[in-house]
Amino acid sequence: MEPTLNTIKLTQTKFKMEIKPIRNKTDYEKALERLEIIFDAKRGTDEGDELEILSILIDNYENQNFPIEMPDPISAINFRMEQLGLKQKDLVKSIGFKSRVSEIMNKKRKLTLDMIRKLNTDLKIPTEVLIQDY
Repeated sequence: MEPTLNTIKLTQTKFKMEIKPIRNKTDYEKALERLEIIFDAKRGTDEGDELEILSILIDNYENQNFPIEMPDPISAINFRMEQLGLKQKDLVKSIGFKSRVSEIMNKKRKLTLDMIRKLNTDLKIPTEVLIQDY
């Protein structure tokens, strides 16, 4: 009987990948331990394949169990200003008058669609963050 491609692959490999779903904290911790062991595996090797699959499983578990919520728009603006070394007066170009900037930053006035567009362009803050209610 002529060996098939599947039997050739099975007989040629000595490495057995033991990948299981991550269902709880214990599984998650074991997966992280294994990931640390194989972290430097070369791509295209058996351990490299295991690393890739394990990374996907860990990422999926973390997204389901430890979701990171988007910041509110004003927090995002403040964070970006800090990153860029900007002051409130630097937002006049994007938002308008200095008093308007102050009202927006103190959450006394809502961002308009035009402001959101300008902040997205000028500060590179994603629109999905800026359009949120606050």
